[in-house]
Amino acid sequence: MDSPHHGYRLRHGRCSQPHQRYLITAVTRNRTPCFADIRRARLLSRNFLEMDNQGACTTLCFVVMPDHFHWLLDLSGKYSLSQTVGMLKSQTARAIGQSIWQRGFHDHALREQEDTLQIARYIVANPLRAGLVKSIKDYPYWYAVWL
Repeated sequence: MDSPHHGYRLRHGRCSQPHQRYLITAVTRNRTPCFADIRRARLLSRNFLEMDNQGACTTLCFVVMPDHFHWLLDLSGKYSLSQTVGMLKSQTARAIGQSIWQRGFHDHALREQEDTLQIARYIVANPLRAGLVKSIKDYPYWYAVWL
């Protein structure tokens, strides 16, 4: 019998809470740098905001890296967290025309005492820490509701 993927074990016994703030990280299959391609990075960037239009969440912040993304959101309650992330990943893979995602995702429910703005700054600074750019102004695949 096959064992569940690691992402399943991360969420075992957990349930998503409507109107909860989450930090999501998802990775491409085999860490393939799919989003080094400008068209794919733009597509994923648009899909985050499309999730808002579908009523799944309110996107606060995201960054698209070559082989993964970070997404800070407020879950609306219309869909579960797994459904919301699944829709994003599915819509992106369909638009690209191939299966690109590693199964599962990592989620962190923000606690009341955590500073959302500080977490958003950390997310947006990922391209700087990865050495992709010297200034975040030079990296086009991020968004923060505060700007």
